[in-house]
Formats: sequence, structure tokens, C-alpha cells
Amino acid sequence: MNYRMQQKVVIVSFLFVPVALLLLFLIYPTLQLFRYSFTSWDGYSPSFKYIGFNNYKQMLFDFPEAWHAIRNNVTYFILHAIAIPFEIIMAVLLTRALRGSAFFRFSVLMPYIINGIAVAYMFSYIYNPINGPLNELLKAIGLESWIQSWLSDARIVNYSLVVVSLWRYSGVHIVLFLAGLQSIPRDLYEAAEIDGANFWQQQKYVTLPGIRRVIEIILFMNVSGALLQYDIPLVMTNGGPGSASSTFGLFSLQTAFTYNNYGLASAMAVILLLMIIIFSSLQAWIVKDRSEA
Repeated sequence: MNYRMQQKVVIVSFLFVPVALLLLFLIYPTLQLFRYSFTSWDGYSPSFKYIGFNNYKQMLFDFPEAWHAIRNNVTYFILHAIAIPFEIIMAVLLTRALRGSAFFRFSVLMPYIINGIAVAYMFSYIYNPINGPLNELLKAIGLESWIQSWLSDARIVNYSLVVVSLWRYSGVHIVLFLAGLQSIPRDLYEAAEIDGANFWQQQKYVTLPGIRRVIEIILFMNVSGALLQYDIPLVMTNGGPGSASSTFGLFSLQTAFTYNNYGLASAMAVILLLMIIIFSSLQAWIVKDRSEA
């Protein structure tokens, strides 16, 4: 066996296991998902009936609750997107030689490390309208008019849940921005300073172009995370009051495991996958670097 053949055998040997795992746990389930979306399978029957595009028609035209859930997902995305400039500012401050900055770099990542279910239960206690710390704090500082039923008022429940999501995920975004900032050569800032650029001009013309790829990654995480959000509303409100805080992911899970309509739930999952691809491609086109064009 010559050297070139040995090289090919080694490469194929190393790639066999990851490719096999990819086919087994990603490609095959995805193909099965598309298959089930054309059936009326209830999740436990040994056979199922193919019904064509009926699940998709039902999803698009007969489920206003699903579209309401998607609007809730959009709320998550918008508020997370609004938070990105503040996350960048925080990352910029943490890269500077400030007292205690090393401790804060570690602290901002802690909420992401904590189990999501534990975070949801913790905030359920914080939002408790009877003896929760949040309402007690507002009462103590003389802001009784701000006291709310944070999880049972349909007008504000989604914003209460988004705050939990922001608390949990903003830290990892800041860490990613920190990594992007540390990859920018200091010479660029020194050259900008010599040219007379102030702090904000340096951020506009040096920092933002330097972390553009990181911004793209975080926008993709926001799109996928917003559309897949289900654990926080599941634990804290179970989609309530009524369906006011239901998300599309939670609605899909309830369709499958509560109503045993796996065919319709599979169609919802396919639509969710297509929405992630479409919105991710759209945001990638919006933030695309056109300076070379």
C-alpha cells in the first residue's frame, strides 16, 4: 500500500465515526420528521396513515393560537436584539483595566451555567405576588404602584419571561463579544487615537467592524433561541394565563405529548426549522459586509 492510499485510509477511518453519528442522530431523525409530518400518527400506534399536506394546512389556517405563540417568540427576539448594544458596551468595559473586571468576567457567565429549570424556579419565587422578593423590594422603597402580578397578568407576562431569558443568556453573549474584542489588534486603536478618534469613534470604526462575525453568530443564536424557547414558559407559566405566554416550541410539545398528535407536531417542527433557516439567512444578508463590493 503506497503512502497516498495509507493517507486516504487514515482520513476515512477518522471521519467514519463522526459521520456515522451525524447520520444516525441528525440526518435520519430529520428525514423521519419530514415523513411523520405527512401522517396522522398519534405517537404509539404501530402504523400510521399518510394524509398529505393536511397537517400543514391545519397549522397555517386552523390554529390562531400557533400564530399568537409565534408573536411571543418575536418578542423574545426583538428584546434580545435590543440588548445587543448594551452587551457590547459591557464587553468593552470588561476589556479595560478596571478594578474587579476579572471577577465580573467570571460572574456574567454564571447564569448560563446554571440549569435552566433551576433558573425558572428561582424566578418563579422572585415573581411570587404574595411574598416574592421583587414585590417586597418595590414596597420597601416606596414603589407600591409598580407592584404587579408578574406571571398572571396577560399584558406583562411575556416581558417578565423575557427578563429571565435575558438574565440567563446575556452573559454568554458578553463572553463571546469579549473574545471578539480581544482578537482585535491594539495597533488599530493606537492608530485611530493618533488620528484623533475619540472613544466612541474608535468603537464605531474599529470595534464594530472587528466583531462583525461575532455579531452574526449572536444574531443567529437569538433567532434560533427565540424560536426554540420553551423551557422558561413551560416551568414558570405552562403557557398561561390561558395561552398568553405560550411559545411556538411549547405549543408544539403540547400538541405532541398532551394531545398525542405527533403528525401535526412534526409539521410544526418542520415549519419551525424552515423559519430558523429563513430568518437566519435574512439576518446574515442584512449584516453582510459589502465593503468589498
